[in-house]
Amino acid sequence: QVQLVESGGGLVQAGGSLRLSCEFSGGGFDDYSFGWFRREPGKERQFVAAINWGRGSSTYYADSVKGRFTISRDNNKNTVYLQMRNLKPEDTGDYDCAATSRMYGPKEWEYQYWGRGTQVTVSS
Repeated sequence: QVQLVESGGGLVQAGGSLRLSCEFSGGGFDDYSFGWFRREPGKERQFVAAINWGRGSSTYYADSVKGRFTISRDNNKNTVYLQMRNLKPEDTGDYDCAATSRMYGPKEWEYQYWGRGTQVTVSS
């Protein structure tokens, strides 16, 4: 059974940085692509970033985070990361990690497995 556990969220001032982690268990980490989504109360999940299976040679970002966020994976540690720099108040929300055995994409329905999220709050 695939499980995803996020960590690394917290409270940070605008302009600061955080690194989120998503620890994967259940076997076959290399075969999965991963995505990060932001969840806010009363709103649909918003796509943030994604990385493909294997070595993660292909990545994809929402326009709002390009140049500020970096997604990466460590296949030795079965972990996916989201490095967040120059954070803005509008980046505030719960960040969910998701996994798919298919090609990554920006839509929720493309992912089969989800973590519970880690909260990020950016103060102005």
